[in-house]
Amino acid sequence: MAALKRHSSGKIEFAGVGGERMIAQGLNSPFPITELSVMGLAEILPRIFNLRRRVRQTASAIEQYAPDLLITIDSPGFCFAVLKRLKRVQSTKRIHYVAPSVWAWRPGRVHKFACEFDHLLTLLPFEPAYFQPAGLDATFVGHAVIESEMGAANGVDFRRRFQIDENAPLVCVLPGSRMGEVQRHLEPFRSAVEILKKKVPALRVVVPTIPALLEKVSHSVRGWDVDVLVIEGEKEKFDAMAASNVALAASGTVALELALARVPAVIAYRVNIVTSWIVKALIRIPYANLVNVLLNREAVPEYIQGRCTADNLATALETLLMDNRAYKAQQAAADEAIKLLAAGNVLPSDVAAKTVLSLFHPR
Repeated sequence: MAALKRHSSGKIEFAGVGGERMIAQGLNSPFPITELSVMGLAEILPRIFNLRRRVRQTASAIEQYAPDLLITIDSPGFCFAVLKRLKRVQSTKRIHYVAPSVWAWRPGRVHKFACEFDHLLTLLPFEPAYFQPAGLDATFVGHAVIESEMGAANGVDFRRRFQIDENAPLVCVLPGSRMGEVQRHLEPFRSAVEILKKKVPALRVVVPTIPALLEKVSHSVRGWDVDVLVIEGEKEKFDAMAASNVALAASGTVALELALARVPAVIAYRVNIVTSWIVKALIRIPYANLVNVLLNREAVPEYIQGRCTADNLATALETLLMDNRAYKAQQAAADEAIKLLAAGNVLPSDVAAKTVLSLFHPR
């Protein structure tokens, strides 16, 4: 949105559903986007009626606004439900930002997207080749993680502010940004760091979280048998990463942020058992972490579902702390992966904005 403003000299107006940072750019979101932050069949079912109401509300707002460009972002389930209800905006150019992972599962979605959209913006370099043969123009714009505030992070200052000795081993624990993820991951993550502390007595732990989950996370870590610091906000998160020796994280964008910070990590993920059965039947790739996907090897240890146990996680963290070769190898892999996430020397937001504006035809 900021890049669109720059490249249009500010002559652009936004309407839609978004979070705090989009609202700061001028978006008036009709409801909190956190209501849509649900993953997995078993997690969606209890909220299905509210999600349907938000679909109807969003579709109605789009028809009233009649935009020149309609940009849907990720969340294909919600976005397609909205598109199906649109009737009076057929002439509007439709752009989707973030390609579905057809290389990982359900490759047939290529044709569904080709029927619904005029253009696709992808985050990964190999993705356009999946959609262009189906007639959907696609542009690799690069991954937004490259534009994060990680470059301005200050680990030394973070340790000083929170009185963490410069030589104390610090583990950054990131259980996820959704309530369901936090509930599933905090228990095995707690057990893992408590096992690790028995071997590394000076161990300290920092848990970055978001404002919406601060109370839940703070309450959950009070009984941990290890010195835990809970912090909130993007800046604090990046400072905490820069200050940490290693990380234990739920799979997601945060794994790329850790790679950008060059913090060796152990990646884990758990879902509801029903969701697990469905995903296991459909998944077509061996890795969950994008660093491993990009490099086509397990450069970062990952423990998914049944392998996400306290013993496995503690052993992997101990290896990174004690084995300098393993530590350096993961840093080198992170550097290699991050280079693949940029479309040349241009910022992803600028590539995306220029691509979007090239499709703009004022009525």
